[in-house]
Amino acid sequence: MRVFVTGGTGFIGSAVVRELLGSGHEVVGLARSVEAAAALAAAGADAHRGDLDDLASLRNGAAASDGVIHTAFNNIGETTDFAASTRIDREAIEAIGEALAGSGRPFVITSGTGLLEPGKLATEDAAPDPASPGALRIPSEATALSFADWGVRVSVLRLPPSVHGAGDHGFVPALIGIARATSVSGYPGDGANRWATVHRLDAARLFRLALESAPAGARLHGVAEKGVPVRVIAELIGQRLKLPVASVAGEEVTSHFGWLTPFITLDAPASSSATQHLLGWQPEQPGLIEDLEQDHYYAQPDAAAAAA
Repeated sequence: MRVFVTGGTGFIGSAVVRELLGSGHEVVGLARSVEAAAALAAAGADAHRGDLDDLASLRNGAAASDGVIHTAFNNIGETTDFAASTRIDREAIEAIGEALAGSGRPFVITSGTGLLEPGKLATEDAAPDPASPGALRIPSEATALSFADWGVRVSVLRLPPSVHGAGDHGFVPALIGIARATSVSGYPGDGANRWATVHRLDAARLFRLALESAPAGARLHGVAEKGVPVRVIAELIGQRLKLPVASVAGEEVTSHFGWLTPFITLDAPASSSATQHLLGWQPEQPGLIEDLEQDHYYAQPDAAAAAA
């Protein structure tokens, strides 16, 4: 299968590209720069020049493919305009879906378990919660699933708050950066709120399985661990950095964690039982705590910058 992949040079997308190539598929990756095109070529993939803002390039890339995996999304951070990022994401999904309409070809889009109701175990059939921290991504998921009625074998793959592994530049490295900057490894309140997790290589394999066999309209959860308490994450970070570990409460939470506050306070356990049954997917890689014991999380030079 010739697969068009957006975000193919990113943390998750690059693992998806390698997984696809290793399973005998051809890959064409969206490349917005010469450097991205070179990275795709080095991995063994072809490059299709364009950007998420260039809807014509997305339509052309999708039309020339046998299926699409959409992993690209503007990084979440202190300077991210999340509303703008989600608008661009929805428009990109719409453009790709239109190009695939009536073809029966697969289209896998990335969503998140963070758009489901906090505080309860999220399952694949759970409807998005308009009050959730990830609510702005709801239109992307809804737009994607609407193409099931247009003859597209579309599926939504929801990823948990922590997709971890070497090269991670998401929430965990940001938390490490905050610990370094403040000289304390903090957690909000009693730290009992939970993050579901998955290793990026397990997630990449699930993207491939979804492309190959997920039915139209499927909601999938790329979750390996249902919920790791944030306090446990902070304790291990403190141990590795030789810093005190402390609760951060009340008004200090926002000043201490900054842009990370809505995510570090999120209680988002999630299950993938239905996904595992449907596609025969079984997570095989180390869990988050085992991964956090490795040096790669503490050797990243940009970890502190991610939280600055």
